[in-house]
Amino acid sequence: MSIIEGLWADYCLPDVDGLYFSDGRSYEVSLDADATNGMRFGDSFDLEAVLAEDPDWVTDIGKNRSVPLADGGFLWGGEGVSHGSYGFCGRLRADNTLVWALFFEESNPFTEIQVSGSTAVFRSTSGVSITVDIEDPLRFGGA
Repeated sequence: MSIIEGLWADYCLPDVDGLYFSDGRSYEVSLDADATNGMRFGDSFDLEAVLAEDPDWVTDIGKNRSVPLADGGFLWGGEGVSHGSYGFCGRLRADNTLVWALFFEESNPFTEIQVSGSTAVFRSTSGVSITVDIEDPLRFGGA
């Protein structure tokens, strides 16, 4: 089990802006209203090393919105409950295990999800809008 899978099992995410895959890959991400997808991906990083420096650098998450997918999985949007400006969105399998999650410290909670084919648009309470390829979030914006 990867670190992110263990965190998700406790409904927690790292308190670090990032894209997290269940296989353990992690990428820097930043909000960018000028980008067509609303965000930019940066370098990959070692989540295990980050959390080794400060194991408490995590936040509990709360689901605000869920949309079922044809494969039995779900898209979730919500918030980190440690701070009001935190927001996350992610894809889950039918058994609620994590496929991927995006976390932002300054997005505010994601409360709207619109799906069209393999693309989803997540909107937060502060008006932040990000567009994600459901199958591969790195497809829009690259890493």
